[in-house]
Amino acid sequence: MQLWVGLGNPGAQYALHRHNVGYMAVDVIADTYKFDPWKKQFRGWSSLGRIGLERILLLKPATFMNDSGLSVGEAARFYKLAPGDVTAFHDELDLAPFKVKVKTGGGAAGHNGLRSMDQHLGQDYRRVRLGIGHPGHKDRVTGYVLGPYAKAEMDPLAAMLGAVAAEAPRLAAREDARFMSELALRLA
Repeated sequence: MQLWVGLGNPGAQYALHRHNVGYMAVDVIADTYKFDPWKKQFRGWSSLGRIGLERILLLKPATFMNDSGLSVGEAARFYKLAPGDVTAFHDELDLAPFKVKVKTGGGAAGHNGLRSMDQHLGQDYRRVRLGIGHPGHKDRVTGYVLGPYAKAEMDPLAAMLGAVAAEAPRLAAREDARFMSELALRLA
């Protein structure tokens, strides 16, 4: 069993915000692989399914970004999962828009959702970093992250999310390097 967490904020008013790209990623994965309907569980919404031979629980914490770890920790304890069984999909300021990188462990780099997960799990979980780019000045970060994608960004956003879902079997098989190289080819 693996736990894949999409980080975001609950509520329709946040649906297309850059900070919610993690929610968007797990939604597309759930649709692509015909996961079970979403249900309220673990202080969020969960959906169970399979990708390849792996059973995966998708989770969208409803605790708001800053307390995501409460939801994730609850689900991980329930299924007796180690941090290495958990993957977080999240927005990444330090990556160019629509670029994707995977890494295990590391710091939160100012991301409050990751900081909360670190408090409840430790740092040794996998992160799928979904690039949103940086607005250029630190004073503009909050408005940028909590702002919606522009109309002109919708096609590249859909392409990135579709590519992440298409290559999800590589993530499920823990082939992170292959996932990133196949994803780069799809998005070239």
